[in-house]
Amino acid sequence: MTGLTDLDKRWLTEAVRLREEHTGPLDDQEANRRARQQGGDLAQRIETRALWLAERDGLRQALEHYRRGARLALLALLVLAVVSGSGLAFAALGDGQRPVNVFWALGSLLGLNLLLLLGWAGGFFLAGDQGASLGRLWLWLSEKLARDAKAAHLAPALLVLLQRQRLTRWLLGALVHGLWLLALCSALVLMLMLLSTRRYGFVWETTLLQPDTFVSLTQALGAVPSLLGFATPDVAMIRASGDSLPALDPSRQAWAGWLLGVLVVYGILPRLVLAALCQWRWRQGRARLAPDLKLPGYSSLREALMPSSERLGINDAAPSSCRRSALTRTMSAMRAR
Repeated sequence: MTGLTDLDKRWLTEAVRLREEHTGPLDDQEANRRARQQGGDLAQRIETRALWLAERDGLRQALEHYRRGARLALLALLVLAVVSGSGLAFAALGDGQRPVNVFWALGSLLGLNLLLLLGWAGGFFLAGDQGASLGRLWLWLSEKLARDAKAAHLAPALLVLLQRQRLTRWLLGALVHGLWLLALCSALVLMLMLLSTRRYGFVWETTLLQPDTFVSLTQALGAVPSLLGFATPDVAMIRASGDSLPALDPSRQAWAGWLLGVLVVYGILPRLVLAALCQWRWRQGRARLAPDLKLPGYSSLREALMPSSERLGINDAAPSSCRRSALTRTMSAMRAR
């Protein structure tokens, strides 16, 4: 059974179990014989049996179709992420004909990202493996794009397999944070292009709040980016931007650097860290995946795959010396009578 990863083998084993659970036991005499001949412990024999049945019944080919559908679904989500990131950049900066309200731009860039990040965190700690709607969308698209009736048990089998080690949250989390990371990086690249080729002015406006509020907020948000080398407007520049559209290039450059720095520090870096964490936990847990031998679908196979006694029969004819000895003893007994 070449060309299959360890995850694929565990996945097919679980899919065969679910199929037998829903449709009844399969004709598995040959599969059981091959599993006994292959040897190993019960888990290895169960896997050998399941892989042979998957190959015979076309389930392995359905797995290839499902994986192809998963790649197409992922490609569609990647394109969506790039387009969405570009839309965020255009929404934040506009066409350059009007001054950019820095806090409206900041809200356009990070507002939705922050809300969904908080939603993911809440789902992670409260709903466990049931969070990450974007990841669920990927699984749903993968199944639809597979277009194979035999793949019906593959998606449930994958979820059941991963939930045993609580890996669903890490796999879908890596996908979600990776897509958001791509979207924000796309926004960053397009913003760099727009800021390099167009002249933007930056302002902030308020009716209810005091100007000092915006001064303090701007300096607080720019504190960490400034440590990484991003420019931050000083107090005079901040106050001038609240009074009128500043025409000085240093002011424009300072606000542009502040906006880029805030995007990197509060948007890209958290998603990068979370994506790396989820990927690391996923790789760690994937090595521990194994069939749960306590399940009825597996425990009932113990006697068939590891019988307590086995009829061996006659394998080889007796050697000629044994036959002659037996004949000699028989003739001696007859003469003795």
